[in-house]
Formats: sequence, structure tokens, C-alpha cells
Amino acid sequence: MIEKVLLTMDQKMQTTLDVLKKDLSGIRTGRATPAMVEHVKVEYAETTMPINHIAGISTSGANLLIIQPWDPGSLKAIEKAILKSNLGLTPNNDGTTIRLTVPPLSNERRLELIKIVKARVEESKVIIRNIRRDASDELKKLEKEKEISQDELKRALDKVQKVTDSFVELADKAKDDKEKELMEV
Repeated sequence: MIEKVLLTMDQKMQTTLDVLKKDLSGIRTGRATPAMVEHVKVEYAETTMPINHIAGISTSGANLLIIQPWDPGSLKAIEKAILKSNLGLTPNNDGTTIRLTVPPLSNERRLELIKIVKARVEESKVIIRNIRRDASDELKKLEKEKEISQDELKRALDKVQKVTDSFVELADKAKDDKEKELMEV
């Protein structure tokens, strides 16, 4: 019983952390990475899909992204999607590929992005703490229904807190890493 509650809690917290990391990878730094654009939605062939489903994305140097569509007919749609995405990138279409030059970030923009990073990490930490609360409530319910003893409840709640602390620590580490990446010039 206890293991099932702990396993469910651990899986939910891991999912929250994975979503946070994916979210943070999409925040633009001064360096070009495929993660910046791979999830931009493109309307092509009467359907909407991420760029990485219809094109290869690679980097060339620290500030150049190259998008090579598998179908040359999708170039215009990809270009339009990038312009609509508010990434602050201007696509350069040469007829076969799209080149995106990632301009260096201004100090003001870096500070703005750091605020966004902190807010997203804080949201994730709140979700993690809510998952902890749900697991604790479930364990207390088991104890109330006499399915586990008070000693087992105490040990389980200690485990819940330790797991929660480790996930909060991992979220903070993700924040620190992203801030460091943003402040690199």
C-alpha cells in the first residue's frame, strides 16, 4: 500500500520535473539550440505539427540554426510559423533551407528571461508540494482506516518529505543552470 502511494508520488514528481526541464530548454539563450524551435507548430498539408516532425534542425556555430524541410513545399509554412512564434528570430529562406541567426541577448532581456525562469520553477515547486500533500493525505487516510500503523505512517511521511526535498532541489538546480546559461555572454 505505502509503496504504491510512494511510487505514484515519485512518478508524478518526475513528470513535473521533466516538463519543467523541457519548458526551460525552450527559453532562448544567446546560443542556438534546436530545442528553441523544434516545438513551434507549423500549419502544413491541412494539419498542424511541430517543426521537428517535418524538418531536420541543426546548428552551425554558436548562433546559427539550420532548418532543412523534408518536403521543400513546406518552406513557406515553416517560415510563417517561426515569424508567428514570437521567438524574436527572423528566418532567412534560401529556397532549400531556412537559416535562423540567433542574436545575442541584451542584458535587459537576460534579466527578463531569468524572471520567467524563476516563475516557472516556482510553479513546478508548487506542483511538487501539492503532490506531496496528496500523498500525505492518502497515507493518513490509510492509517485512519487501520490499513497501516502509526509507525508506518511516520516512516512513510518522512520518506515523502525526503523525496519532495530532493525534487525541489533538482528544480532549483535546473533554475541555477538556466540562469548561469542565460548570464553567459
